[in-house]
Amino acid sequence: MIDLAYRPVAAVLVSLLAVPLIVASRRRPGLRETWTFLAAAAKLGLVASMLPTVIGGERVDAAPLELAPGFALHLRADAFGIVFATLASALWLVTSVYSVGYMRAGKEPRQTGYFVAFAVCLSATIGIALAANLVTFLVFYEVLTVATYPLVIHSRSPEAKRAGRRYLAYTMLAGQALLVAVVWTAAIAPGEELRAGGFLAGRAGPAVLVAIFVLFMIGCGAKAALLPLHGWLPDAMIAPTPVSALLHAVAVVKAGVFGCLRIVGWVFGIDLMSKLGLDLALAVLAGTTILVGSVRALAQDELKRRLAYSTVSQLSYIVLGAALGSAPAIAGAVFHMVAHGFMKITLFFCAGAIHARHHLSRISELKGLGRRMPLTFGAFTLGALGLAGTPLLAGFVSKWQLGIGALDASQPIYVAVLLTSGLLNLAYFFPIVRAAFFDGPTATETQEAGPLLTGPLLLTAAAALLLGIFPDAVASFHSLAWQVAGEIASSPPQLAGGAP
Repeated sequence: MIDLAYRPVAAVLVSLLAVPLIVASRRRPGLRETWTFLAAAAKLGLVASMLPTVIGGERVDAAPLELAPGFALHLRADAFGIVFATLASALWLVTSVYSVGYMRAGKEPRQTGYFVAFAVCLSATIGIALAANLVTFLVFYEVLTVATYPLVIHSRSPEAKRAGRRYLAYTMLAGQALLVAVVWTAAIAPGEELRAGGFLAGRAGPAVLVAIFVLFMIGCGAKAALLPLHGWLPDAMIAPTPVSALLHAVAVVKAGVFGCLRIVGWVFGIDLMSKLGLDLALAVLAGTTILVGSVRALAQDELKRRLAYSTVSQLSYIVLGAALGSAPAIAGAVFHMVAHGFMKITLFFCAGAIHARHHLSRISELKGLGRRMPLTFGAFTLGALGLAGTPLLAGFVSKWQLGIGALDASQPIYVAVLLTSGLLNLAYFFPIVRAAFFDGPTATETQEAGPLLTGPLLLTAAAALLLGIFPDAVASFHSLAWQVAGEIASSPPQLAGGAP
């Protein structure tokens, strides 16, 4: 058994250790996939083994690795980090199963490179989740950017290469802004680590702090798809569907919103944000992104692009919760990271199953397909209803708390934003469900995609339903969300619907 203090490091390294084994097994697909499964299971086990300690109110600290004076890599599992790490590691295991089915069904080329890049991405993601200081966060954040690029251009088609160039243009330029922000922060607050409530108050004048915050939001906002930095995300849907699931539910965009929350709650702090007026500015940006993303989704006929614009909108629910700063809003934001992960990965799994089995990708082509793929479209319906905030699904729990948080922060306008977005969600998802089940010819037989593709999407849909009925049933996510809120919120909840 690995000592508790070494588990954060082991959780990061385990998928990296699988990389040479995957490469060595490139001529034996079964063995190559076995290494992927073993690494994914080991990563989930290591992360899960730290959960009881963190739920108990303690942190799991690894010894810092000092590379130079004032420059150390340091990993720590706290409540917020363990939420993201648990989500990412659990969904990687599910996505690994799905990836095998998808790659085999499509006879995809370069499968070894695909599984290698996926493993590196998950190491970087866990490193981001468990980073105890900004230097560590920056290193893993940039590793994730580079490791994702081969996945975006996996097909090597002209369209994929164009999407890859756009992805790099957005994320690498944003990475430069993040680098400047980290260096500037280190200059005015040397040696500081991430601290609940922030550490920048009184370190510099308002103009400097505002400039640093803007740089941080550019750096994290590109991956979080905040307007106007969202343009790369719909184009990246040219990648294989498991990559789309990685981008939207497991790693890249989740790393972006995770970073936004870290900067707000652990670098600046809610009180300093309010004094500088940054909370209002960030809330306006998030609210605008929520509505614009939803409206843009309405016009998309390509299924994965509609889901991509939905992600643009849904991610900003999380940023909005951070900007509002009240305990229910922050708890709702943290729980929405989890809820969105399970619901959105379900929708992308469904899109991939449809493409693998019937080679269809446009919404206008799906008429009657729900009667031939009832399990797939049943799961799709659950995911879609959950993202719209329907009761008894995970999305309702997070959006209810965000609404309560908006009232608690004396910002009722954002309740209207949440309600409007929910209606727009129904407007762009309901036609898909209606066409699939009620239009087109009557089905003569079921034509599901096969167990390796259908099993994972049923599992993630069931998790979204379970989290809606029993929010603490999986990894105590709901309690951890409130634990995070208790650490960084500007005030305790004052309205009904608070902590469990």
